Amino acid sequence: MTRMRTDAAGLARPRVTDRSSIRPGNLGLVLRLLRDGGPRSRTALAEDTGLPKATISTLVNELSDLGLVREGDLVRGEGVIGRPRLAVELDGRGVCGIGLEINCDYVATIVVDLRGRTVFERRAAADVPLLGPGGTLDITAGLLESAIAHTRAGGITPVGITVAAPGGADPATGTITTSVNLDWHDVAVGGPLKERLAGTVLPPVSVRNDAHLGTVAEYLAVAGDGVQDLVYVTGEVGVGGGVYNAGRFYHGAHDRACEFGHMPVNPEPVPCVCGRLGCWETMVGLGAFLKKAADPTDTVRNTMTDREQRLAELHRRAGAGDERVLGALRDLAAGLGRGLSLIVDAFDPRLVVVGGYFHQFADYLLEPVQRILDERTLAPAVTTCQVRPSTYMYTSALRGAAQYALESIYQDPAGTMNRSPALT
Repeated sequence: MTRMRTDAAGLARPRVTDRSSIRPGNLGLVLRLLRDGGPRSRTALAEDTGLPKATISTLVNELSDLGLVREGDLVRGEGVIGRPRLAVELDGRGVCGIGLEINCDYVATIVVDLRGRTVFERRAAADVPLLGPGGTLDITAGLLESAIAHTRAGGITPVGITVAAPGGADPATGTITTSVNLDWHDVAVGGPLKERLAGTVLPPVSVRNDAHLGTVAEYLAVAGDGVQDLVYVTGEVGVGGGVYNAGRFYHGAHDRACEFGHMPVNPEPVPCVCGRLGCWETMVGLGAFLKKAADPTDTVRNTMTDREQRLAELHRRAGAGDERVLGALRDLAAGLGRGLSLIVDAFDPRLVVVGGYFHQFADYLLEPVQRILDERTLAPAVTTCQVRPSTYMYTSALRGAAQYALESIYQDPAGTMNRSPALT
């Protein structure tokens, strides 16, 4: 029998009680420790896992033969007497995960190797609701084809493809079940992508919620610092996020937890795309901010222009003293602080990470938002919750998708490497 528990990234891993699962489970355990905690000696790996040193040596040798780890620099633990030892570190330059992201105004892809290094990245501006599923998947397939061509040229083998999408997703069928911001319902993604790349052998394709994947990426970025409790909130056309509690991702009963954007926070009964009134994203979503910051005919509201360029222009205007943009930023900070204070009271995180377009205006938002949290939380004297910008800004969901695409390596390293043919 194999019981399931959650690893540091919130992804399932086996807790082995069946001999047939012991080897893949232990190989994956070593890889996860190196991913989350960085290089360490074989002795340290034995201490961290509780496995005998001889077993660790055998596992490390096998992972090395698979091209997934290598020996790095000499390390000596603090206060340890004796010869310094060679550190074991992730390698995995020959394998990668491919992430794809479908958002309201762009489609993107990224290729990330096992060490988290970006191998390839590309984004295309697109009015996705206007294009509809067919046109959008045409663009997505084109980006995926470019990513695959790059991995083929570099001799790198993808072990998985994950598509990040706003709204609900069914990973088992590769379907976006409901996305109110895209106005998509029960749209198959995995199958149509394979059809568009007929003749190319693809690794498994899955579909996941973009904000959940972004949370995975942001958590992995700080896990090495000992952060176990984190809330991630991202500002896009909608507002989403995720929660880690004691190092475990909170999924909810139906894998739909943390729909922060639809909390009824707005005191004004502004209609939301979900059909309700006064949702948080009607206060702090990108659309709400742009309406306050610029006229409808202003170029910064043209969705066919790259989002970062449009927001960079608004940031420039704020720096030049444009009172309309500054007023919109003050309202945004107030609304962001109002909603985050409720989330902090509910989950008591050590860290709140803000991503998406919130990150682009962090120099105008973080100080007032932190002040609001300090004033509004129930126990400010004992609560030390820091607000900080995301590590990856707009690419959190995309990077999380690529990292999730690598999950099979951590579940069964040898089996995944043996099952992953080179793309043709």
